[in-house]
Amino acid sequence: MSITGSVPGTDKRGLRELGAEEKVGWDEVTQGVTLNSFVGDAADIVHKKAEERNYNDFNSYTATVASWRIIKPVYNRDICIDCQNCWVWCPDTSIISRDKQMLGIDYDHCKGCGVCVEVCPTNPKSLLMFGEAEENDKALSAWPEKKKKEK
Repeated sequence: MSITGSVPGTDKRGLRELGAEEKVGWDEVTQGVTLNSFVGDAADIVHKKAEERNYNDFNSYTATVASWRIIKPVYNRDICIDCQNCWVWCPDTSIISRDKQMLGIDYDHCKGCGVCVEVCPTNPKSLLMFGEAEENDKALSAWPEKKKKEK
């Protein structure tokens, strides 16, 4: 279940499986070659939202790596304080946030590294790791209670 379809303009995300095409080995790449992330002029790219940018086909924004994942983070909105730690630290920009509010996880690009869970400061955490096959609703029903501080 991917959240990408519910965020306007994210229909380009995860169009193809990264690694499915034939690749050149690291020692076969021409020296000095550049791999541009965007098509055309990217001078003003920083002022556009990710889904408004014109990404190249090989960019990780348009390629999915979800098949690599064996565990996934599940997000509990009732506990989240919108601190944005998960968004800042996610190495794959898989946290969907708008106007400093956490909206969910882009499962097309999440590799299941668990960094988001590690940096979450809430008690209990608003993100926890579950098996890839676990239904999100079932995971949410098994959420732990707040831990009391030991004296």
